[in-house]
Amino acid sequence: MDTGRTVPFPHKGWYSRGYLPHLDQPGLVQAVTFRLDDSLPAERRHEWEALLKVRGSAQQHERIQDYLDAGHGSCVLRHEHVASLVQAALLHGDDVQYRLLAWVVMPNHVHVLVEMLPGYPLYQVVQAWKSVTARRANVLLGRKGTLWQRDYFDR
Repeated sequence: MDTGRTVPFPHKGWYSRGYLPHLDQPGLVQAVTFRLDDSLPAERRHEWEALLKVRGSAQQHERIQDYLDAGHGSCVLRHEHVASLVQAALLHGDDVQYRLLAWVVMPNHVHVLVEMLPGYPLYQVVQAWKSVTARRANVLLGRKGTLWQRDYFDR
């Protein structure tokens, strides 16, 4: 699809920032999960550390999702106003930077199904979602500090 516009940023293809592998490619439909910083709490490390040792990314991802769905951590996304901030951020770039196909805001993480448009790399889009929602949620909740876990999962 030729939109006639200049592509502002190049896409990276496969890359890693030292944590999870990512694929950044226009036209690709991706399932993205990002989570609150405390969704895998240190005091429960003995539980989630075992999940990280599971071999096979599909099985590991499924077990981590089950753990996240158990609702560990502060679960600030359970608050309607905070969840609405996240939804508004997702809707903001729809049909401009990406096509938002589906999303769900869980108590301690977010799932998004998105098709990336040319010139808008996934890593920049996810960073924008997380930075704007972190600032606004911290103000709303009267708190400071990190809201989101540094990396995200995409496939």
